[in-house]
Amino acid sequence: MTTDPLLLRPAERADLPAIVALLADDTLGATRESPDDLTPYEAAFTALAADPNQHLTVATRAGQIVGTLQLTLIPGLSRQGSTRALIEAVRVAATERGTGLGTQLIEWAITRSRELGADLVQLTSDNTRTDAHRFYEHLGFTGSHIGFKLSLSR
Repeated sequence: MTTDPLLLRPAERADLPAIVALLADDTLGATRESPDDLTPYEAAFTALAADPNQHLTVATRAGQIVGTLQLTLIPGLSRQGSTRALIEAVRVAATERGTGLGTQLIEWAITRSRELGADLVQLTSDNTRTDAHRFYEHLGFTGSHIGFKLSLSR
């Protein structure tokens, strides 16, 4: 394990290959991500960069991207006009798993959510990711809802 300091910063367009590689580096991501064609990711990055409610973040150590997440603020009417923060696409490089980086990423996202005025932080996790569920529960999240998705793929 390296002792180099961890830096969390906003993602830059040049980070896309490393971010997509992290997204693809697991059982689920391997079937739905395409690291060899960055075209759709570049369009998505442009949209994210233009939206002040989107915070695509990378964690770097010794100049290498070792983690990522997307934090989205969702203003709403429910809960008396509360703003929710949604944590998505949390990924940690294989070389960093088990080092506490995932905890640091989530704790950063919670702190940043507070700074941005969110009243609630939420996330979803695929049903098959039982280790991730235990991880999120350990950090204080509760499995309070059942999520549903409807694919509108191209």
